[in-house]
This record gives sequence, structure tokens and C-alpha cells, in this order.
Amino acid sequence: MAAAPPTGGPPQVTGRRKRMIARGWTQAAILVTLGGFFVLALLAMRTYQAQPPIPDRTVTPTGQVVFTGQDVRDGQKVFLRSGLMQYGSIYGHGAYLGPDFTADYLDRSATSVRRSHERAGSADAGAQTVRDFRTNRYDAGTRTLVWTDAQAAAFTELTRHYADLLGTPDGKQGLRPSAITDPDEIHDITAYFGWTAWTAAAERPGHDYSYTNNWPSESLVGNEPTGHTVTWSVLSLIFLLVGTGGLFAAFGRWNFLGWHRRDHRELRFHAPDRVRLTPAQRTTAWFFLVMAALFLVQALLGATAQHYRADLGSFFGIPLDQWLPYNLARTWHTQLAIFWVVTSFLAIGVFITS
Repeated sequence: MAAAPPTGGPPQVTGRRKRMIARGWTQAAILVTLGGFFVLALLAMRTYQAQPPIPDRTVTPTGQVVFTGQDVRDGQKVFLRSGLMQYGSIYGHGAYLGPDFTADYLDRSATSVRRSHERAGSADAGAQTVRDFRTNRYDAGTRTLVWTDAQAAAFTELTRHYADLLGTPDGKQGLRPSAITDPDEIHDITAYFGWTAWTAAAERPGHDYSYTNNWPSESLVGNEPTGHTVTWSVLSLIFLLVGTGGLFAAFGRWNFLGWHRRDHRELRFHAPDRVRLTPAQRTTAWFFLVMAALFLVQALLGATAQHYRADLGSFFGIPLDQWLPYNLARTWHTQLAIFWVVTSFLAIGVFITS
């Protein structure tokens, strides 16, 4: 006589639960991640290997020092410490309220150099200006860069310009009044702008384009977009659009890729009044409250930053630039986005796992 099947014990597993996505998608995701980080590491390595030099000295043809490499580094520190990366920008990355200082210095200095050549009676001041900026006079052996007398004179002229722009006592520029007034700091930050302009225009040794592929563009110095710049910009856009479209087309066309008609499954939820929260989940209410407060402050700072584009002088009659200048408002507008997103991730993580 056969024994009766057991009536107690754990339920018997009749089969494995079907995967929601195929195993190949996990492997593909890992390969894409590794490939992406490999390309990023390769580009970072090439960026540091091909970075433009910072000359120990920039001098005139007679040997008079215009600025030093330490001046350039100190100028970068002033630029960052003053929050000017949230006011303007360098290397044509896209200015905000202020100018792109590389493009601004390049245009103003080229205009000054051309006028100098015209006053000197040059037959072709425009071509001579292009030669002044495109010719790379950097000596790697002595780490010395030679600027023409006209370029050195333009540097002196632009030092006065940036002293007026950054040190104006009444503000009205989106910066706090008298933002940068120290003469040494003005000299250093002008040296920083001048160095970035030199790297954007002087031809890289062995090539017919600058250290930055002729970017930003400036017709006065012959800075025109190179073929590589146009080609790779267009290819990157094509790969993005074609790749995204191909991925969605594959998901919509073939079921064997692993989604198993997930959109046809029925979702069921418990009624909110039947769900009992744990003490830890109740605690997350404070997280969400802080997140909402941070989001509110971020939105207000964003509105303040946008108001500066309409009125630099005041905020509906209030001299806001004296207490909350544009670059400070935009700095905190950017930072608070990180804070409230992180807070919300912590809150939802605690809520789900509790």
C-alpha cells in the first residue's frame, strides 16, 4: 500500500519564477558600463597628456616680464574663490550672466592689437594680428612664452578693464559691490584669462589648430572650427539619436529580448488605510519635510537668479546684489539640487527597507 503524501511542512516549489528580463541584458549592461568607464578613463588620460603648458614666464621680445606661471595659478584660485565660474565661464563653455572670459579677453586683446598695428602704419593690420596670436612662441626648454609688444600692451589695457568690471563699488553687474579690488588679484586673474586666450589661439606644435581646437571661435585671430570639431560633434549627435531610436525599436519589435509583455500585467495595491507604517517609516517624514524645504529654497534662488537677467540693479527696488549677488545665488541654487535629491534618496531608501 502506498504511503500517503505528507500534509505538513513547507510548500513544495514547483518551478522557478520566470525572469522579468533576459540574462543577456544583465551581461550587456555590465559590458556597456565597463566600456563606458574605459573610454572615460582613456579620455581623461589623453586630456592630461595633451594639456597646454603653463609657461614659467611670459615676456616681451625685450625680456620684460608680463606675468608668470604662478600668476596664472593664483589667478585661477581668485576665479574659483570669487565664484566667477557661476557668473561667467572660460574656454567657451557657455557664460551665464557674465561674459565668457576666454572669448572676452581674446576679442578685446585682438581688437587692441589690431589698432596698435594700424597706428603703426601696418599695411595689413588684420593679417599681422592673426600672426601675433596664431604663432606659438613658447620655448619648452626654457619654459618661456614670448608675446609681442602689442599683446603686452593689450594685457595692460585689459588689466584696467577687469579692474573696473570686477571692482566696481556700486555693483550693478550681478556681482557684489567691490567684488575684487586688490591690484595683485586683478593682475593675477587677468593673467589667467590671458593664458586661456593664448591656448585658444596659439597653434599646437606640429598642428594647424590651437590647443583647444580653435575654440572659442574668433575671426579676428583666425579661430575657425576645425574639421575634427564639426565631424565628431555631428557623429556624437547621430550615434545618440540612432542608438536611442534603435534601442526603443528593438524593445517594441521583439519579445525575445526579455520583457515578456510586462505592460499587460495587472498591478494591485493595498488601500492606504490598511497599511501599517513602522516607526522607522514614520521617522522618514522629517526627511521629506527637509527635502521639501530645500526644494523650496532652491526654487526661490532659481527665481532670484533669473530675475537678475531682467534687472541687474535691484530686486523690485531692493538692492539684493549687496547681500545675495547673482553668482552666490546660482551657486546655492546648483548645490541645493544635490542636497534635496540626496535627502529624498535616503528617505525613500529607509522607507522601502523598513
